[in-house]
Amino acid sequence: MAEHAVSGHAARVRIQSADFDVSAELAQLRAQDPRVGAVCSFVGSVRDRNDGMGVSSLELEHYPGMTEKSIEAMIDQAHARFDIYAVRVVHRVGLLLPLDQIVLVAVTSAHRGESFQACEFVMDYLKTQAPFWKKEQTPQGTRWVDARVSDDAALAKWGIRASNA
Repeated sequence: MAEHAVSGHAARVRIQSADFDVSAELAQLRAQDPRVGAVCSFVGSVRDRNDGMGVSSLELEHYPGMTEKSIEAMIDQAHARFDIYAVRVVHRVGLLLPLDQIVLVAVTSAHRGESFQACEFVMDYLKTQAPFWKKEQTPQGTRWVDARVSDDAALAKWGIRASNA
């Protein structure tokens, strides 16, 4: 099982091949701070279709150390933009199958509004800026997954310009 975390921030960012337990992750995050009144989370799963094609598997690669530092910097931005307490990102790498969990983003705050916004901000960042490489296995063969214009547009609503697509 590969697991990498930036020293001192293991609770904020984990990149791992193993699956994760959403309820355990949220309980652990909430238990760290009695001020928490809201926990908002997003869990992404591998789909069996993409761009109209069947997908039998998705393989994710990353650059250990660089990926975690990039996500840590983005979490720092989320803290600067929103009145939140904590953020946790768990992202899987390796070979994944349809319905497998791929990512968890969880945010705590006093009230739901800030948590909802920060969770969406972090997820929009992950889709466009985090250094992951995705390769799908389809009936037509293997293909690398490119960023979409819609992902760049989602990030632009936060004032961040990207041209990944």
